[in-house]
Amino acid sequence: MKKIETGIEGLYLLQPRVFEDERGYFFESWNEELFNDLAIPNDFKQDNQSKSVKGVLRGLHFQCNPHGQAKLVRVITGSVLDVAVDLRKDSPTYGKSYKAILSDKNKTMLYIPVGFAHGFLTLEDNTVFSYKCSNLYNKEAEGSLRWDDADLRIDWELSTEPILSDKDAIAPLFKDFVSPF
Repeated sequence: MKKIETGIEGLYLLQPRVFEDERGYFFESWNEELFNDLAIPNDFKQDNQSKSVKGVLRGLHFQCNPHGQAKLVRVITGSVLDVAVDLRKDSPTYGKSYKAILSDKNKTMLYIPVGFAHGFLTLEDNTVFSYKCSNLYNKEAEGSLRWDDADLRIDWELSTEPILSDKDAIAPLFKDFVSPF
């Protein structure tokens, strides 16, 4: 597996070693020993999976401490524009975002440490998105930020209005946010 720096401390793209032949492909999406060798925290406690039609935007979500979640995200089928925003108040990249295309074709994964908001836009129908979390979900600890916040300046590369949950449509703005990280 190749660990690729993103320019934001602790946030990594991961490119697994893929074995392909006429039958299809095989790769390890997670291996505790390999992640230890790459110095990537990997104490995962929960796996989540979602399926979405094209144009669904989920995020920007996070879990506050002590229920903060690191995530290892990947696409099983389809593709997404994946976004992580640094919410660590003492970080030199506080408020900065990183985005990448994750797909079933490139098999690229993104490791997102605790202290980040995360979201994604589905680029294809029937996109199946998977994420490992380092902590269990806790409703009282959940937080979100507006996906289209002008201060965050995230270019979602939209050609039409996204499909949002009611919660995501009214999420708080970054200027009103007090970081718990």
